[in-house]
Amino acid sequence: MATMQKKSVLITGANKSIGFETARQMGRLGYGIWLGSRDEERGGAAARSLTAEGIEVRPISIDVTDEASIKQAVMRVEAEDEKLDVLINNAGIPGQMLPPSQQSIDDIRRIYETNVFGPIRVTQAFLPLLTNAAGANVVMVSSGLGSLGWLSDPQNQFYGVNFLGYNSSKSALNAVTLALSKELAGLRIKVNAADPGYTATDFNGHSGYRTVEQAASGIVWLATLDESGPSGGFYFDGTVVPW
Repeated sequence: MATMQKKSVLITGANKSIGFETARQMGRLGYGIWLGSRDEERGGAAARSLTAEGIEVRPISIDVTDEASIKQAVMRVEAEDEKLDVLINNAGIPGQMLPPSQQSIDDIRRIYETNVFGPIRVTQAFLPLLTNAAGANVVMVSSGLGSLGWLSDPQNQFYGVNFLGYNSSKSALNAVTLALSKELAGLRIKVNAADPGYTATDFNGHSGYRTVEQAASGIVWLATLDESGPSGGFYFDGTVVPW
């Protein structure tokens, strides 16, 4: 397959919901899409759907908890494109929604493997290809439930959403965002975190009040920042979220 000459973006967990809509919006902006999915069949079906809309998309198998899977994905992108302009770490899991004192360490560990260690693994592995882009963006799909400022404010709408594993995994991801942004600034790589908001997805039984289109728009804004854009921030619809 010919190398993509246009800007490219790889999105993990992109076969449905927010990740899929992010792929659609990035594709409509002219980006070549690497549609990441753990399940090859679902990823292929999602890619075919976007191809039917005229979007240039290639499905790619990637499990963010599996080093070998990530390495294989890196090798494929390197062979076909030689660089990566945008990386969107979207894959995530909610874990068990239990009171903090009742959630098992095993479940918390499982959440962290995907929500925290996954984005670290993927970003580190793709760093050479991001560097080759001579100006790249990395977006961590976080959550307002990772904001200690919001969760410690009794007036905030999410104050009572007190889930230890998921919430703390997103707080940790925000810390990862800041650490990487400081290191990678010299390589012209921006790293930011996006809060997509309470969006109607499989995550919450489609109880969220925001659409996937709304959720994806804030991610796309960070993914398409130019050289003058910010780095090391946490944003909801383009506005700063407290850490």
